[in-house]
Amino acid sequence: MTSPVVLITGAERGVGRAMALHLAGPGVHLLLHTRRDSGPDSPLQEVAAQASAKGAVCSLLFAELADCVQRDAMLDRVDQITPKLNLLINNVGVFENLPLESITPAQWQHTLDATLSAGFHITQRAAPRLIAAAPAQVINLGDAAADRISAHPRATHYHIAKMGVHLLTRSFAQTLAPHRVRVNMISPGILENSAEIPGLPIPAGRLGGFQDILAALDFLISPAADYITGANIPVSGGWNL
Repeated sequence: MTSPVVLITGAERGVGRAMALHLAGPGVHLLLHTRRDSGPDSPLQEVAAQASAKGAVCSLLFAELADCVQRDAMLDRVDQITPKLNLLINNVGVFENLPLESITPAQWQHTLDATLSAGFHITQRAAPRLIAAAPAQVINLGDAAADRISAHPRATHYHIAKMGVHLLTRSFAQTLAPHRVRVNMISPGILENSAEIPGLPIPAGRLGGFQDILAALDFLISPAADYITGANIPVSGGWNL
């Protein structure tokens, strides 16, 4: 991509932060999102400073993505900042390890809104700018079990949302393919920064690291993946097969 414009949701920490710093470089314009503006010493400001030191131009976006009013205001700002978008990374996901019987209606709705609905609306709104910049891409962050129906008596709302992300990935991939916009999904397993580490061994013998996710990202944005769309790449070391 020449002078690419990249939008990353949830760029202040974790995988989103790692992707932002990995993609930063001269000529890159990063649109970095977090939930709220917490001042000059915030994690997102730190990410922006490090990315700028690598030559990137950074624009900061603030919105609670589960709130449609805030989300639309953020997208209005994106429209004001740039007429094109080369890469959209829908990274935000809300994980709560709660038993099925204790999930409240508010928790259920918030998880689905932030994890699934936000990705739908952002991609839908971004589509004209992706098409204008084509060839362009959308990369969604899934989950190692997002490609199959199985029981999840804990964090059920999260897993349902990530399964929905998988369906959105395939649906947008088919819709946008004629416009030279590819849509794929990277599905991490248990990472070193995961909220909870399982007691059962991971077949690969280690936890995943950000470098494993970044390797999948590098492949998807490379010319070698030009014919790949609607794909899901599990990066899980065999966990949850």
